[in-house]
Amino acid sequence: MNVLWIINGVLLAILLAMGINELYLRIMAKRSAKTITEEEFREGMRKAQIIDVREKDSFDAGHILGARSMPYTTIKTTLNSIRKDQPVYIYDQKKSLSIRTANQLRKNGYKDLYILKGGYEGWTGKTKKKNT
Repeated sequence: MNVLWIINGVLLAILLAMGINELYLRIMAKRSAKTITEEEFREGMRKAQIIDVREKDSFDAGHILGARSMPYTTIKTTLNSIRKDQPVYIYDQKKSLSIRTANQLRKNGYKDLYILKGGYEGWTGKTKKKNT
């Protein structure tokens, strides 16, 4: 019986940690960028810098047409290649890396930041794959 209490306690702690992480990401997203729908993304993408923050292999497997590969893991070293005077549209597979990237950009003085709701996973527009 004690083993079940321990297992339930561990599972409850895991669920609580996941909930806190989700809340933290939502707060960070609201502070850093505006989340936009695919339709809004398409309407503004011609005037924006489109940044794919997934790793290079995911980008090569398929990405939104016109996007630049800038993996989250390298964002600190590639910040200077993003213009501050143009909107920045950010996406990843779903949304969590986009939120972290937007937060990093905001801390470095970027203001016009947008995150694609649903990420690449929810994208139905034109895509490009790297030929292998």
